[in-house]
Amino acid sequence: MSSDQVQIGVIGGSGLYHLDNLTFIKHVNPETPWGFPSSPISICSLPSGARVAFLARHGTGHSINPSAVPARANIAALKSLGAHTVLAFSAVGSLREEIAPGDFVLPTQIVDRTKGVRPASFFEGTSVVAHAAFGDPFSTKLVQWLEREVAKALEGRGVKLHTDKTIVCMEGPQFSTRAESILYRNWGCDIINMSVLPEAKLAREAELAYALIATATDYDAWRPHEETVTAAEVFKTLKTNAETSRHVAATILEDLHAADFLKDEVGSMKFSIMPRSEAQKDEDRQKLAYVLPDYFS
Repeated sequence: MSSDQVQIGVIGGSGLYHLDNLTFIKHVNPETPWGFPSSPISICSLPSGARVAFLARHGTGHSINPSAVPARANIAALKSLGAHTVLAFSAVGSLREEIAPGDFVLPTQIVDRTKGVRPASFFEGTSVVAHAAFGDPFSTKLVQWLEREVAKALEGRGVKLHTDKTIVCMEGPQFSTRAESILYRNWGCDIINMSVLPEAKLAREAELAYALIATATDYDAWRPHEETVTAAEVFKTLKTNAETSRHVAATILEDLHAADFLKDEVGSMKFSIMPRSEAQKDEDRQKLAYVLPDYFS
């Protein structure tokens, strides 16, 4: 494995706009067939010399609404830089008493409550049809590895880690109503955010191993006799959560770069793409070759 090749892309969420323990090398801003990413991507070096690409999901200065995040460009840009794995961070609301603000969560399932306004597939608007498997929306081996390594990184910091949880992704930018928050709890959801989709779906289509490290900032709106969540309440814990997230990333990225499962998703779309026919346009195949060169070059 070449030390100058990007293997891991990191997507920072609310409050997480840079990483520690990395040496900045350069900014890149690749134009993809789906436009430019949310922000210029920082190419950084780990102490070993291994390269990591860092992207701020909501743009420089948090200027992009969750529903307007150019997720296709973000994932495509990371793939074009050589990434095989994407480690995403996100602030979330808690739907469970035991998941307190400041806690970390590694979800394994997603419930989609977006409204169809976000392009959710690289194949959307093309003449090519594909049905990616999404029963397990996060990379299983990556999540299992993170369960061990994040727990070790959090030791002695007084921060709890919750695993095997379900995240519901809502549209926003407004927070939930009380009725919605209670409904999601009754559905068995544990945390809520506005960002994990379509990011996870696109990562699967691009054959990238993807996992989310979620940090709880609030209790959403389900708790009786308490005020509903506000941006001011979220901001109270964002800074602390971001500092802890940077510590976790600095602790685990070196070992993650050396893991043997980074390319596990490669080949996963082989049987998801419907057989080629005359209806497939050459310009669409050229576009899709940007993220899936093995099938469309």
